[in-house]
Amino acid sequence: MTPRYTLHYAPDNASLIVRLALYELGQPFRTRLIDRQAQGQRSPDYLALNPHGLIPVLETPQGPLFETAAILLWLSETHGALAPRPGDADRGHFLKWLFFTSNTLHANMRMLFHPEQLIGPDRAHQRAQRDGLKVALKTHLQKLDTLAGDAPPWLGGRALSVLDLYLPVCLRWLALYPQGETQWFSLSDTPALARLAARLEGRESAALASAAEGLGPTPFTRPRAATPPEGTAT
Repeated sequence: MTPRYTLHYAPDNASLIVRLALYELGQPFRTRLIDRQAQGQRSPDYLALNPHGLIPVLETPQGPLFETAAILLWLSETHGALAPRPGDADRGHFLKWLFFTSNTLHANMRMLFHPEQLIGPDRAHQRAQRDGLKVALKTHLQKLDTLAGDAPPWLGGRALSVLDLYLPVCLRWLALYPQGETQWFSLSDTPALARLAARLEGRESAALASAAEGLGPTPFTRPRAATPPEGTAT
């Protein structure tokens, strides 16, 4: 089957979540590596696809898409899987938590990993920002753990949703980054989320993604720094 999609990616970046979704959907796709060390996401060609210069971009027959949650939602609607369908009684509940994950959890994580992008080069200011974000992220994770423990059909249910893919990747990053400053985080503090991570780790999609991006055998429950066959994770 000729691939209908092209995923512009960097190893162990948000594109990993989209890669997992494409594998779960059984959709063939091409990849194009974005060299972050060379600021490939700032190149004119890439900015023509995503003017914000962020990864990922998914090229589709309807044009390029950016923003992780938007790509995931579009894929789920296009292929009728990985989310409650429009009109389903659970649709609204699923959407509010998908966008909480994208707009609040993931956004706060980016500020934790890259404080200089928001607050500038002052190390004391960066430290204060990181300290505050760690408190906020603990609260976010506890809310999500309670949600997962309640076992809605679209989180940890019989059929995977994009949230079942998104959250374990976030847990992976919190265990790894910022390097040397992860003591505040422990997967054991959120047992329901830990079960999601372990479940995804046993799926073929995770094995394929791990091989493609050098994530190792336990990418979500006991993650290690990526050693990708091409490109760099940071």
